[in-house]
Amino acid sequence: MTLQAQILIVGLLLIVLAIIVNMIRRRRLELRYVLIWMGCDFALIILASFPSLMEILADILGIKSPMNMIFFLGFLFSLIIIFSLTVTISHFTAMVRKMAQEIALLSDRLNELSERTEGSDDERAKRESE
Repeated sequence: MTLQAQILIVGLLLIVLAIIVNMIRRRRLELRYVLIWMGCDFALIILASFPSLMEILADILGIKSPMNMIFFLGFLFSLIIIFSLTVTISHFTAMVRKMAQEIALLSDRLNELSERTEGSDDERAKRESE
């Protein structure tokens, strides 16, 4: 990898990191959901800054080409992000289910109270007419 390519990649990754931090600051993203993205960004900055590290990792893992190592890491990062999003969706699904159950119970309770109120109004109207 040429020095120009390294500088360009690291520059782009730093811009992405700045955008992520700015979105957290403006409360458009929550920190707990962005930590994986920031971790991937830092890992890519390190690997882009030290291309020989990619060759060492490829040798350790038994991958023939550093380019294949890049694809492998991209696949690995994608799996990590997909897994974290799946955990988040599962959490929100459980919360929605619980809220729907609570709303149904409150609605039933409201119907009971309105029926009691209507019944007592009818009895009161009968007594007043007599």
